[in-house]
Amino acid sequence: MPPFPQGPGAHQPPASPPPSFIPQQQVSAYAVDPGSIAGCLFRFTYIWQTNRDQYWFYPIFVGRTSVSGYRFFGGRWNYYGVDLRKISSFTCY
Repeated sequence: MPPFPQGPGAHQPPASPPPSFIPQQQVSAYAVDPGSIAGCLFRFTYIWQTNRDQYWFYPIFVGRTSVSGYRFFGGRWNYYGVDLRKISSFTCY
């Protein structure tokens, strides 16, 4: 299976903005592994980073040490990637 979905629009950001609420942060483990965040692929995901940054994210690829997708910033989706070690917790919808 290819690492990315195929077909028209497969690598496009979501057509709509993320939910209008900020979810409650859950107690998390010490590290985020690729298998745990892979369940959030192509879903609205809220991320809390270890540096206290937090944002809506739409992951499209999970690698061994990082995740990439689209971050909602300034009212639009921008392509973005983050090291899994910099994520303290996440939740997806």
